[in-house]
Amino acid sequence: MSGLLAALDLTDTGARTSEDIFTGPSQWMPQGRVFGGQVLAQALVAAQRTIAEGRPVHSMHAYFLRPGDINLPITFSVDRIHDGRSFSTRRTQAYQDGVPILSAIASFQDADEGLDHQVEMPNDLPDPESLPTTAESLAAIDHPVARYWASERPFDMRYVPSPIFISVEGAPVAHQAVWLKSVGPMPDDMSLHRAALAYASDYSILESIMRRHGLAWATPGIKVASLDHAMWWHREARVDEWLLYVQESPNAIGGRGLSLGRIYDRSGRLIASVAQEGMVRPPR
Repeated sequence: MSGLLAALDLTDTGARTSEDIFTGPSQWMPQGRVFGGQVLAQALVAAQRTIAEGRPVHSMHAYFLRPGDINLPITFSVDRIHDGRSFSTRRTQAYQDGVPILSAIASFQDADEGLDHQVEMPNDLPDPESLPTTAESLAAIDHPVARYWASERPFDMRYVPSPIFISVEGAPVAHQAVWLKSVGPMPDDMSLHRAALAYASDYSILESIMRRHGLAWATPGIKVASLDHAMWWHREARVDEWLLYVQESPNAIGGRGLSLGRIYDRSGRLIASVAQEGMVRPPR
């Protein structure tokens, strides 16, 4: 948790002609590439720093342009595109060594009354307390990546029906669900909870594509990378309480797969929706 909160605590380095500049650290990852969810969350934090209090984010659309290097800090440039009576729009570019690694646009809106409906949460899934933790699922694997996933990630993730770290169990279906929450308490600042939710939304979203084709993360020669990420925040929720991430893949073609996700709290409220296209290339 300390690593997550440190990553989201950006340094304000001042404004240039038309941009606000922030810097943030890169978290260590076993394969040397910055975790995409980290850059997403930091880009959102940077944009939020330029928004008046009481106008939370409702949507964000981002493209992953290049892999990030964990040995380098990240610079975030925020362009204040628009501030209206109800909405604000920000463009955030993330750079390392002067080269962009992510480009995102986020929209913010004042709280408002309006129509209210949602797709209902699945009601036939086991509770998170009855499922094994990530650490328990990987306890028998002595590998740097497995050790990192088991004990160093800031979120506890519990899979329905089972994780695909080492193998894919059951039928080759294009859907799954994951219970998740932060491994420790978060501050009461809801902007941090929204950013942390963006962080966690990138962990498993492409796995419904892999599960459909019987591909585990440990498959020798597999190549997986996020290409773009869209997220919509519907209702407030804390990430240090259990959330259900329901995921499905409607399509895969041309070395790319599309995954859609819905995030619910335990009472059944739809908190956020996610869409991501990723490169998924099986070994040849």
